[in-house]
Amino acid sequence: MRTFKTTARDGAKDTSKARGERAEARALAYLQGQGLALVVRNYRCKGGELDLVMRGPDGTLVFVEVRSRSSDAFGGALASITTTKRQRILQAANHYLATLDHAPRCRLDVVAIGPRRLEWLRDAFGAGESE
Repeated sequence: MRTFKTTARDGAKDTSKARGERAEARALAYLQGQGLALVVRNYRCKGGELDLVMRGPDGTLVFVEVRSRSSDAFGGALASITTTKRQRILQAANHYLATLDHAPRCRLDVVAIGPRRLEWLRDAFGAGESE
């Protein structure tokens, strides 16, 4: 039988979905504090999903993948981005861009949340900003 931890605040089940939502909320608050504005949260399309789509102060569209791990074992949050996950993020970003009238400058960032810190990696896939 599978058991779930409960949170002390409301007694709700502490599922991986709930932990993911908390991580996204933490990343969102952090990025907003850094001057980014939320455009879309949890954009889904066939074959992919974007956790956060944000706009930087300079107008750059920022696709954000939020990764959270309770332990640094096995490389932590950053190491959890596999080639397949990266392809799905890129597919979703391209799908989102296709819905726009024009192609803005954009980049893909990662917010990695570990047991001791939050790390924001700009242009995490090294593709550079597009014009």
